[in-house]
Amino acid sequence: MQRPKPIEGFRKYLNRRRPGISEVVREITAGGIVWRKNKKDEVEILLLQDVKGRWSIPKGHIEEGESPRETAEREIREETSLKEMRMMSWLGKTSFRYRRQNSLVLMTTQIYLVEAKGDTDDVQKEDIYKSLEWIPANKALDLIEYEDIGKLILIALKKIRTDK
Repeated sequence: MQRPKPIEGFRKYLNRRRPGISEVVREITAGGIVWRKNKKDEVEILLLQDVKGRWSIPKGHIEEGESPRETAEREIREETSLKEMRMMSWLGKTSFRYRRQNSLVLMTTQIYLVEAKGDTDDVQKEDIYKSLEWIPANKALDLIEYEDIGKLILIALKKIRTDK
């Protein structure tokens, strides 16, 4: 049996390895599943689309001296320009990990249910985002990039239905 001819330039990829993990970093963030009812009395969720096209909720890093709830409210204001909101309840947390150069980042996000109030059409995305849209709840579940946040949207929808 004849050996296949090697592909030119292939050898440089054989021994190419990323450097090992040199540290583990814990990052805690907070955000919110922001909702409103449209003119047809249907629930819509406010989602942001990042530059890679992934849809998610407004969230960000907790600053020193800030509670997760305060962070969620601040981040929603910064990322969506929403002025009025009602912080309803804590929904849960998501956790995931990813690699950032030589670090393993362990990310935990505290998620709150937030009702948009006032002029909810007057929202504007932060420059780092591609898009900001009010999306019908069922479509939002299809678009959301992260499965854990999708599960929390389902919990949120149940709480919205039962909230007095």
